[in-house]
Amino acid sequence: MTFLKKINTRAKADINTGFGTNSSSYGGRFITKSGNANVKKTGIGFLDSISWYHTMLNIPRWKFMVIVVLFYFVVNFFFATLYYVNGVEHLKGVEMTSNMDKFGQAFFFSIQTFTTVGYGHISPSGFSASLIAAVEALFGLLSFAIATGLFYGRFSKPKAHILFSKNAIIAPYKDGTALMFRLTPYKNTNLTDADAKITLGMKVEENGKPVNKFFSLELELEKVNSLTMSWTLVHPITESSPLYHFGQADFQNLEGEILVFMRMFDDMYSTTVAKRTSYVFSEIVFGAKFLPMFSRNEDDSKSLLHIDKLNDFELVSLQ
Repeated sequence: MTFLKKINTRAKADINTGFGTNSSSYGGRFITKSGNANVKKTGIGFLDSISWYHTMLNIPRWKFMVIVVLFYFVVNFFFATLYYVNGVEHLKGVEMTSNMDKFGQAFFFSIQTFTTVGYGHISPSGFSASLIAAVEALFGLLSFAIATGLFYGRFSKPKAHILFSKNAIIAPYKDGTALMFRLTPYKNTNLTDADAKITLGMKVEENGKPVNKFFSLELELEKVNSLTMSWTLVHPITESSPLYHFGQADFQNLEGEILVFMRMFDDMYSTTVAKRTSYVFSEIVFGAKFLPMFSRNEDDSKSLLHIDKLNDFELVSLQ
């Protein structure tokens, strides 16, 4: 009996996962560790494939700040060039010194106009300089409105502030074994009604062709009322599990991935937030158990959640 037939006799494959069945069309993992789909869109223009609003909300904080600062200086450099080409003599208050100094004064006048500060030391004279200043003032107002909206959007965007363990493990469980990984909240947020679903995705051969097969993995506990401490998700490997009789060599030689989907309620934002991640078979440690990551404080008045111990485990033998 082939490996695929064995797995199909124990577990029924899912057909509504949203992932295709043609394995030869897939490269790498299905979901990245950060939870994004491992897909690159082609066949469409770059500008059409990008939602700039979503991009600016999702990029790392340092990249966002670099873009804002670069935009600020590039725009002012552009308008300073216009003032300089138009003639700095049309800017009242500019001291006629070296060309570099003239451009510098035009640049700082541009900043004053762009930000609508307007100190008054330098002012436009004539139609052309006044037109450039008027266009820049309007552009500055619109730019700051957009930047303010993006800052607020990033600041107020609901996020599931939870961390997943770096590895999943195959650990002793009751009279057998279980697939385990754990997660924990790491911000001062209150998460309730946490719901978890995990799916096994495998690349197998069927009728001589590679195909993707997906199987829902039953959890010992799929939902908790309050997510305040760490939560270890446990999939008991029983006879009905597609991982039944998997040995260490299977996790090393087969292509598979554990897809994790989390959904919970954030009472601060009064909305549901979601989080995703995945573990490929090479990220599953066979024969291990997690070490405790919370304890009591010295006066026994609080529980201490040690976030830095989220990934701590020790190797054990499996009978």
